[in-house]
Amino acid sequence: MSDHEFGGNDDLSLPKATVQKIVSEILPSSAGIAFSKEARDVLIECCVEFITLVSSEANDISEKDSKKTIACDHITKALDRLGFGEYVPAVMEAAAEHKEVQKGREKKANKFEQSGMTLEELERLQQEQFAAAAARHT
Repeated sequence: MSDHEFGGNDDLSLPKATVQKIVSEILPSSAGIAFSKEARDVLIECCVEFITLVSSEANDISEKDSKKTIACDHITKALDRLGFGEYVPAVMEAAAEHKEVQKGREKKANKFEQSGMTLEELERLQQEQFAAAAARHT
């Protein structure tokens, strides 16, 4: 069977270097296990298929809820329906971490707005600070 029969899309993938790094972090270096490029590519295909499956189920749930945006709740319901309920706590933890990161980004954006400076003024100030730092280290 081809990828097309499974609804696969050759345009969808994950960054190979990132996947390789994650695999390297997970596999114990003391075990002397090598992870081939072919195995990495199969792992990427499986991850893409899993994401597609969960996304499709979450989309169906959001449509039944008359929502136009897939929410975290739709993802957790999809995981439950598909038999992956054990992943829900990790998803909820990742969602909470994401919200905290977003709050930090919003604070930084507000600092820019509250500075009262234009982008050009901030860029000039940054260049002056880079020049001063470079002068201190030469």
